[in-house]
Amino acid sequence: MKVVGIIGYKKSGKTTLLVNLARELKKRGYKVSTVKHTSGSLDLPDTDTTKHKEYISEVAAISPYESIIFLKGEKKLEDILSYISADFVLVEGFKSEKTFPKIVCLREEKEAAQLFDGLQICAAMLSPVNVKLDVPVFKISTDSEKIADLVCEKAFKLPNLNCGSCGYESCFELAKEIAQGRKSINECVSLNSPIKITVNGNSLALNPFVTKVIQGAIEGMLSPLKGFRKGEIEIKIK
Repeated sequence: MKVVGIIGYKKSGKTTLLVNLARELKKRGYKVSTVKHTSGSLDLPDTDTTKHKEYISEVAAISPYESIIFLKGEKKLEDILSYISADFVLVEGFKSEKTFPKIVCLREEKEAAQLFDGLQICAAMLSPVNVKLDVPVFKISTDSEKIADLVCEKAFKLPNLNCGSCGYESCFELAKEIAQGRKSINECVSLNSPIKITVNGNSLALNPFVTKVIQGAIEGMLSPLKGFRKGEIEIKIK
């Protein structure tokens, strides 16, 4: 799963860009999901689902056309991503997230100083006029193909474990290096763990300490079994 953020202030064209970009990626054969941050309520007015939510902490609704799940309280982005299976996830909002690259939607050039955090891979504007920045600047209404090319090349997601095994103090520090093309996602030790665990098709990130504990525990439990030989181990639990 690759992730890219789309951030910017109100009326900067974020949603328009997200829709255009999703359409272009889907046209290329990719499965695309989106996650949006909002400061308001997610209630659906005058519906039975809303009545359920008054007393129940987790509510799901299923129809022939779509399914939704409402969870009480604000969740971390990683919690929501665990429900998603897609080639690309487009994240609208979440300015403070620091583990994936971002497209910054600008209403005017001076906003770049406020929104650029080292993770920007390009800027997008409704009407770019003589704007000079240290990243490419695209027009939201006409440059979907160029932006999609960049997303296919640059999108990634670090696990937000901040384990330090890559040599950087935080995932944010490594993410900036990857976004600027100075490092690659292969630098993340947790994503390249010798142990791969997937739950319902979604990979779980493991820091090096947890990896060693799991590896030692599994080998220790299997070693007394007849026929056991050290080597690659595959366990599936259904």
